[in-house]
Amino acid sequence: MTNALPELDLGLMTWLMGELWHEGVHPGAPQVYALLDGGRDERIEPMVRSSGAEFTCLYAGKLEPALSAVAPYLVHLDPHQPFTGALLDAGWGASWGYFVVAPADISLRQLRRHFRTLLKVEDFTGNPLVFRFYDPRVLRAYLPTCLPEERSALFGPCRRFIAETATPGSLIAYPAVASADAGGHVRTLPSFK
Repeated sequence: MTNALPELDLGLMTWLMGELWHEGVHPGAPQVYALLDGGRDERIEPMVRSSGAEFTCLYAGKLEPALSAVAPYLVHLDPHQPFTGALLDAGWGASWGYFVVAPADISLRQLRRHFRTLLKVEDFTGNPLVFRFYDPRVLRAYLPTCLPEERSALFGPCRRFIAETATPGSLIAYPAVASADAGGHVRTLPSFK
């Protein structure tokens, strides 16, 4: 018995890694993070905690286990770390979260501080609500409706977001500065025949 991934999964994995680290891995290269919604799958929190990767929870303080299990997590990814492949294999296509590409000089702590400012919003009557911006389905619906200042507030120091689409084998890349296509740039898995 072999532990190798099926060919399609390997092709998808290779393609995703190339999209995430398209500028390479070297000093000064952009850093890639996963912004994960722990509420999407009970495997997320244990995977993050045992990953060996640098990570942080976006919620502050000591959390009860039930809240910790569904909290949003920000994880620094390395293409050579086994966790990255395991995350792509298990989470891609399941709306676990999306990927954040940030300049090399932006730390995990700085990103956490930025994303924490987005967690709470108010409805039109002033009632506080949790903004689930870390859910790729919410991101795909919200981002195309943003005014430039809203988009800037959402991205903060980030260069781009990369999320799965509703169509298998494709992704959508959102640049920090909107182009004529505010909805992002859809890319489809190339054929490996």
